[in-house]
Amino acid sequence: MTEALTAVLPGLRTVSVVRTEDRYVVTLDRPAARNAIDAAMIAELHTVCGAIESDPAPVLLTGAGDHFAGGADIGELRDRGRDQALAGINRTLFDRFAALPLPTVAAVSGYALGGGAELSYACDLRIATDTAVFGNPEPGLGILAAAGATYRLPALVGQSVAKQVLLAGRTLDAAAALRCGLVMDVVPAGEHIAAAHRAIDRITASSALALRLTKSIIDGTGRVEDIAQAVLFDTTDKQERMTAFLEKRNRR
Repeated sequence: MTEALTAVLPGLRTVSVVRTEDRYVVTLDRPAARNAIDAAMIAELHTVCGAIESDPAPVLLTGAGDHFAGGADIGELRDRGRDQALAGINRTLFDRFAALPLPTVAAVSGYALGGGAELSYACDLRIATDTAVFGNPEPGLGILAAAGATYRLPALVGQSVAKQVLLAGRTLDAAAALRCGLVMDVVPAGEHIAAAHRAIDRITASSALALRLTKSIIDGTGRVEDIAQAVLFDTTDKQERMTAFLEKRNRR
């Protein structure tokens, strides 16, 4: 792990971001509220995504204090209506986070429930402490897990386990999450961030371009046209043909 170089986006209130030489460390920072995801945090995480998209690097995502994120802010959810639901406020952010160019690793301790669980599902990898608990209790509140769980969780753990979580209210402790492949490793309490950094150390030893293309292909977001165009853009043939075209036009 490299030493921290820069604290970026210092004006944020609900999230902190540190940029090192080869990674970002993003911390959900509402520990008194178990890092519940409210509208302010959603807006600030969009700002974070914008910074990462403009200067890509792997991301370590964690929560301040004992918990990753205990869910969405229920008070805000209660006041949302149909139009807000149709806007997909949380889902849009989590989809954007999932689409970040390079691998993301969630370091999870304590609760990752509701929207917090869905944000962890949006990461490429998850490392948990033995205190971690994943779950989606939304139907008990009269709503559904609409920020990615219905399509990400079946892909991560299989349809049967996903239905147990989403329909029967099952929670997955660290051991169960490891058995079903939701997390790649379980470590003692307090060691999850160091373990996530070790995972990113292995990631950064690989080619960034190879990682970016591999992620896009696995996720089904790597359009063949984009990859083919990227290859052509780097050829001398393209340079020569476009230069000849521009010179001919200028002569006219």
